[in-house]
Amino acid sequence: MSLDYTTVAKTIAALTEGESDAVALMATVACELHHSDDRFDWTGFYRVVAPELLKIGPYQGGHGCLQIPFSRGVCGAAAREGAVQLVADVEAFPGHIACATSTRSEIVLPVWNADHVLIAVLDIDSDQPDAFTQDDADQLAAILAQVFGRI
Repeated sequence: MSLDYTTVAKTIAALTEGESDAVALMATVACELHHSDDRFDWTGFYRVVAPELLKIGPYQGGHGCLQIPFSRGVCGAAAREGAVQLVADVEAFPGHIACATSTRSEIVLPVWNADHVLIAVLDIDSDQPDAFTQDDADQLAAILAQVFGRI
């Protein structure tokens, strides 16, 4: 199944209209994205809860890591660098944290609020190698900006 980003973005916009609670927004986005694409094995947020520290937020899929320092893993790199991490092979990523042994590729995007403060990262894991493209990164970033750029 190929992800129709236009439809997903419209659905997420309709579902989140008028909502300003970050956790409620994260839960809705994670659910909608996770069920929209067969590539998405784990879809969720790690929230910035302290300086240099992420803690698990709303997600869909198996258990995730409870906390991730900015200094470790793909999620930490996205938070530390404030940049999308597009990882075709997690085994080749230095310091990858294996929260699930089935994960083969991953995309992690920083989540910014209206004041351009990093509030979380969106982590999507796939059990397929090289599952994500730059188009996925661009489309997902646009959805995150639409939802979280207003809170």
